[in-house]
Amino acid sequence: MPAHDPPRAWQRMLSGRRLDLLNPSPLDVEIGDIAHGLARVARWNGQTSGAHAFSVAQHCVLVERLASELRPRLARGARLTALLHDAPEYVIGDLISPFKAAVGIDYKDFELRLLAAIHIRFGLPPKTPHELEAIIKRADILAAYFEATQLAGFEQKEARSFFGVPPKGHADTAIDAAGGGGCSGAVSGEVPEARGVGNLPTNWNSTHHSATVRSLHRHNCFAFQQMCVQRGQYAFNPT
Repeated sequence: MPAHDPPRAWQRMLSGRRLDLLNPSPLDVEIGDIAHGLARVARWNGQTSGAHAFSVAQHCVLVERLASELRPRLARGARLTALLHDAPEYVIGDLISPFKAAVGIDYKDFELRLLAAIHIRFGLPPKTPHELEAIIKRADILAAYFEATQLAGFEQKEARSFFGVPPKGHADTAIDAAGGGGCSGAVSGEVPEARGVGNLPTNWNSTHHSATVRSLHRHNCFAFQQMCVQRGQYAFNPT
């Protein structure tokens, strides 16, 4: 019988890189590919209010800001780690927990291998230190609570049963559903300083920035890249 080539296990990125999904190399990881992918991956399987999906890129920015508020004076590398906590989803997508449970497949090993390659690419430890991991996890759960109650249709009582009660100082944090995401403040896409989270670096999904879905994506993508550059030590060429 004729020999068959093994199934393709790499993905071509827009940068031209070929990322081996089974054995990812840091040399094939590019910040532009990550930002482009995360800005187009919807949180909550797209089941959020607003004209556009709330993207994983937006979620990552929210988690980074919450982590820095939960633990003031986080080092730049730690904040970059928080920004990249869901970076593997630029390849595998945002698989919601109920789906993972339903199919019975453990994705964690694959996610961790890809995350380690991403960390190495940007000068971070392959494995996140336990203390920092706990801070990011807490911020991630806190972000999920606000997204659930303000974008995904959860009642507060239901959300608290899954995500717990927000700590004092964060209970009034608001996410702006207009346009599909961001955090509310004086300008759409900001988190008021008085609510303990600080302002996002740019007003996500503001209509004067995003006349079309394409320009909305570019705005999200560029903003995520900008934040990574501020926390990291490398340059990029926005597309």
